[in-house]
Amino acid sequence: MLQSKTIEMNGIGRVLLERSKRARRLNISLKPFTGVRVAVLYGLSFESAEKMAFSKATWIKRHLDKVKETEKRQAAISNDLPEIDRAEARKKLTHRLNELSTRYGFTYNRVFIRNQKTRWGSCSAKNNISLNMKLLRLPQELIDYVILHELVHTREKNHSKVFWAELNKFVGDARALKSRLKEYSL
Repeated sequence: MLQSKTIEMNGIGRVLLERSKRARRLNISLKPFTGVRVAVLYGLSFESAEKMAFSKATWIKRHLDKVKETEKRQAAISNDLPEIDRAEARKKLTHRLNELSTRYGFTYNRVFIRNQKTRWGSCSAKNNISLNMKLLRLPQELIDYVILHELVHTREKNHSKVFWAELNKFVGDARALKSRLKEYSL
């Protein structure tokens, strides 16, 4: 079975139609430097997905303009940012992770420092913590927020009210910090 298909749309350009096991419905997403993607459910034809994409062309164009502006801003910012040394990032982030986990009584399995494009951090089911080396570009308060967010996931594996209440014990107003984090681009 074909997993993806690319179509061209006037005024929009390339649109990727891609099968997704996670999709619950047809879903259009626009991401900087990635473009337009339509998540196609298994069992649904690419023709149906293509018709939907064409029916949403006005919406896509409107949002594509915003994405293009974001791309320009991010390109300008990334040209001004110095390179991050992975070894330095590993040393600093692992040290801070160990400090916070010891202070608050958390345990984790392994730590990975990665250069990710979409996530600041993650915690696996086995309590392995991944941290994005780009965290070093953030203020210390937000670095601590991300690390503590992942440490709380070692106890609470979802984003339930219990999770946010637990995180608030360590960072104060977690929702406010989450909003501040969105001001920074990966």
